[in-house]
Amino acid sequence: MEVTCLLLLALIPFHCRGQGVYAPAQAQIVHAGQACVVKEDNISERVYTIREGDTLMLQCLVTGHPRPQVRWTKTAGSASDKFQETSVFNETLRIERIARTQGGRYYCKAENGVGVPAIKSIRVDVQYLDEPMLTVHQTVSDVRGNFYQEKTVFLRCTVNSNPPARFIWKRGSDTLSHSQDNGVDIYEPLYTQGETKVLKLKNLRPQDYASYTCQVSVRNVCGIPDKAITFRLTNTTAMKNATFQITPDVIKESENIQLGQDLKLSCHVDAVPQEKVTYQWFKNGKPARMSKRLLVTRNDPELPAVTSSLELIDLHFSDYGTYLCMASFPGAPVPDLSVEVNISSETVPPTISVPKGRAVVTVREGSPAELQCEVRGKPRPPVLWSRVDKEAALLPSGLPLEETPDGKLRLERVSRDMSGTYRCQTARYNGFNVRPREAQVQLNVQFPPEVEPSSQDVRQALGRPVLLRCSLLRGSPQRIASAVWRFKGQLLPPPPVVPAAAEAPDHAELRLDAVTRDSSGSYECSVSNDVGSAVCLFQVSAKAYSPEFYFDTPNPTRSHKLSKNYSYVLQWTQREPDAVDPVLNYRLSVRQLNQHNAVVKAIPVRRVEKGQLLEYILTDLRVPHSYEVRLTPYTTFGAGDMASRIIHYTEPINSPNLSDNTCHFEDEKICGYTQDLTDNFDWTRQNALTQNPKRSPNTGPPTDISGTPEGYYMFIETSRPRELGDRARLVSPLYNASAKFYCVSFFYHMYGKHIGSLNLLVRSRNKGALDTHAWSLSGNKGNVWQQAHVPISPSGPFQIIFEGVRGSGYLGDIAIDDVTLKKGECPRKQMDPNKVVVMPGSGAPCQSSPQLWGPMAIFLLALQR
Repeated sequence: MEVTCLLLLALIPFHCRGQGVYAPAQAQIVHAGQACVVKEDNISERVYTIREGDTLMLQCLVTGHPRPQVRWTKTAGSASDKFQETSVFNETLRIERIARTQGGRYYCKAENGVGVPAIKSIRVDVQYLDEPMLTVHQTVSDVRGNFYQEKTVFLRCTVNSNPPARFIWKRGSDTLSHSQDNGVDIYEPLYTQGETKVLKLKNLRPQDYASYTCQVSVRNVCGIPDKAITFRLTNTTAMKNATFQITPDVIKESENIQLGQDLKLSCHVDAVPQEKVTYQWFKNGKPARMSKRLLVTRNDPELPAVTSSLELIDLHFSDYGTYLCMASFPGAPVPDLSVEVNISSETVPPTISVPKGRAVVTVREGSPAELQCEVRGKPRPPVLWSRVDKEAALLPSGLPLEETPDGKLRLERVSRDMSGTYRCQTARYNGFNVRPREAQVQLNVQFPPEVEPSSQDVRQALGRPVLLRCSLLRGSPQRIASAVWRFKGQLLPPPPVVPAAAEAPDHAELRLDAVTRDSSGSYECSVSNDVGSAVCLFQVSAKAYSPEFYFDTPNPTRSHKLSKNYSYVLQWTQREPDAVDPVLNYRLSVRQLNQHNAVVKAIPVRRVEKGQLLEYILTDLRVPHSYEVRLTPYTTFGAGDMASRIIHYTEPINSPNLSDNTCHFEDEKICGYTQDLTDNFDWTRQNALTQNPKRSPNTGPPTDISGTPEGYYMFIETSRPRELGDRARLVSPLYNASAKFYCVSFFYHMYGKHIGSLNLLVRSRNKGALDTHAWSLSGNKGNVWQQAHVPISPSGPFQIIFEGVRGSGYLGDIAIDDVTLKKGECPRKQMDPNKVVVMPGSGAPCQSSPQLWGPMAIFLLALQR
């Protein structure tokens, strides 16, 4: 026998369909990642709950043509409802180690330029529990976390959490509550930031000096464990931070020391316990003597708690001198603290000013900066710095106020957001207790320019002019000092300067009189503002934009009866066809994945209109392989942008309305077939590559009907624990009967000495479920695939059922493949039983079989005897 092969290209010419295939975008958000819970309430509020530090993954599924571009944005999760400046352009949004600030409402905006953009949203709720913070407060006022004996003490526990935390107070290991201890009160204060619970200890008792624990919990939501902080309340003595104030005559609203007016000197220390502190005043080294003009008071309501004041009534010249305030703990081993102040005609209130030439400080981003204010006066108080022009703005140190003893605010590595006005003012302690004196310093941080576009693709037809513009968005200074143009890396002569642009240069322009092949390429504009530079990139050409593949083609896959080949309907539109010269043809390249060779074909076209749907049918693709398709438009300029996509074989769901569809079981969905839940075991989908290498020999097929190792089929495994008579049923989808007669065609393989039976049943659904035997075959039929045609005539909606019955032993595997359901009667002439597909190694002749067709080609085998 002589075999010859003839190779025929099977690329079918393209077809054009009418206008209007452009469709607006539609979107749907699906979630993945490490969500604790995803719920939807009655008003369609989708909430995605996730633990801080886990991975957030949201996917925006889109449809529409052209393929919509997806942009993710979010609101801050507050009433401001302002979008963040940053966006993510990707169908999948992935955030590693999500933070609480990244919670809020996420919007997926799908836009393709057709109609109104599709916007979907989901609220992301980030769960967290911080370490709690505990502060201690006094009855009268907060004195920097100190407490005192024989008075009421407040332990304030604050935590940030989501959801709201539950608080538990403990003394030692015992839980505290109102009902158990009359000396304890637990409540939630008003006007606090974060969640706060206060433990109030009334009139400290000996047992109150103990360890207190504040335990916070979010009830293990998202697996977040409880946290706690412990504080030990003691009566240990300590003193620190001695300060003084000079207060001129308040009644006369004086800000200077004047003879004949009153004067008050105040002294304060922070102490533990505060109430035990005693103060003693000295003048010129001797104890101050009380008189009608010299009074010592304690707990001045206008000053911090437990402050000692020495008041001089009707100041005389003899009152001038050096005053010393000494604080001590009687009977405690704590060193005394003292502070000294001199009162004389030279004691004057402070003034503050900015040194000449230092009112405006200009530095470059990343450099250090020093802001300076000079204070005069005696005594000279500390200087406090703050921001002026930004509401509630913090200093780089993170504090709203920063004290500097020398009046200099030193900033390291300044950034552009530090630009602005800074205020320096005198403190009201360690000096005069008068209205603060203040001045201002302007900080200008220079930084390189930012330009747009950073990159732009410019398309134009051959011979048409093009204007390139590079615009300054921001920078300091906000002007263009110089602009340099380059083409393919080579310096271009400066373009003519427009007079209006020379006055306020905020952009640079270059005009090309005509786009040619020689003028096509990369243009670069380097813009400088004397601090740094930025670049605009332009890619100028006359080549066509890429095609836009159409992903919404209904049922693009067509399988071929009695073969392992399929065809695919490839559809596309041309993006902006009028932007450049007309498209003359397309270059199509088709390559099977994991293969190197590709079939290339030129497809000529007439004038392509915007929105026109082009179609090309790829044939003789091999089941179940996937292919890479590349499509490149060609104009008089040459090749345009290439578009590529991967096409996959998808098994069709058999329907009597489609007579040419054959189920090859190549897809995991197995054409909509399902396993019967009432049988003893299931059918198995496998191919030669997924077979168990230890499977029983001398039974079952080595490959599917096509003979390729990748081809799948369905079979029953009859080894243990299967027993005689066990049944496996494979049930088809439900079909609506629209014809009187149907034909079920399929291939079967029944090889092994213990083969049982293969039955085909029809389940009628018009009056309940009724199964009727339509075909049956038993016994060993050899190591061959054979075909059966079974006529059926259902009276209403129906399903077909393949039932495999286990025989007397384990050598009884039965397989089926290539099932076709079509309207009409079966072929009158049955297949010649001598022309069957014999498996490799059997020595039988090979039937002429379209299943042997190769990808993108048809092999015709001529059999000559």
